[in-house]
Amino acid sequence: MLRNREFEDYLLMRVKENDDSRTKDAMAYSLMNGGKRVRPILLFSVLEGYGMDARVGYPCACAIEMIHTYSLIHDDLPAMDNDDLRRGKPSCHKAYDEATAILAGDGLLTKAFEVVLDSDCSAEQKVALVKALAWYAGVDGMIYGQTLDLAAENDKNPTLALLQEIDHYKTSKLLTLPLVCGCILANKFDDVESFRKIGLVLGLEFQMQDDILDVTRTEEELGKSTSDEENHKVTAISLLGLKGAQDMVASYDETIRKELAKVSCDVTSLTKVLDTLLKRTY
Repeated sequence: MLRNREFEDYLLMRVKENDDSRTKDAMAYSLMNGGKRVRPILLFSVLEGYGMDARVGYPCACAIEMIHTYSLIHDDLPAMDNDDLRRGKPSCHKAYDEATAILAGDGLLTKAFEVVLDSDCSAEQKVALVKALAWYAGVDGMIYGQTLDLAAENDKNPTLALLQEIDHYKTSKLLTLPLVCGCILANKFDDVESFRKIGLVLGLEFQMQDDILDVTRTEEELGKSTSDEENHKVTAISLLGLKGAQDMVASYDETIRKELAKVSCDVTSLTKVLDTLLKRTY
């Protein structure tokens, strides 16, 4: 996916604007360590569909990317997935140390709420943005998905329903967030429900595609550890097989396209992004 150099500069500026510290260095190391920037690109595409400048979304997109990065830092920790590689480089706790990685994750999470309040919108919209960040990333959102994911490692009889519940919370919530935030920034609250439905299915599709890539690509190609099998994780491949997972990805994509027809913005840009995500090979 094409990277927005201007937005990358904005991310770097926001993560480095506080007093120097080892924790801040670790925050910047992980935030600027590559990544497809899927969530910011989704937000910018929604804003473009509403006829708005993508720059309006920079603070919010930065906040979302900080939350996403914090979740990856903590996910890689020995107590969680215990992964030593992230985006082709040592995970934060390997590049620094475990305690610093925990603090870096904490720092990114809290910094996100400071940054999002710099959005150029009304006080009502800012309240809605903060609430969305807290809810989609919180204990009833992404964190609940991580809880389910850890518990599933010891499940003797994993099911597709369990897999979908994990992906609904762990992946869908943070992919729905930029879509909803785009509606909030554009003051188009009537479209929120449709984008919630799109985000839910997009998360299921995105994670299933990740599972497919984990068995069809090497760690070097993906730039991250392919540790699901050795960690006994529930995946689409372990339940459906490769062909079954690929067929379900296609079904998810068809559902998304039908729901896109219901929103009030031009979805041309967003559709291109979704096409890229569906066809991605890394």
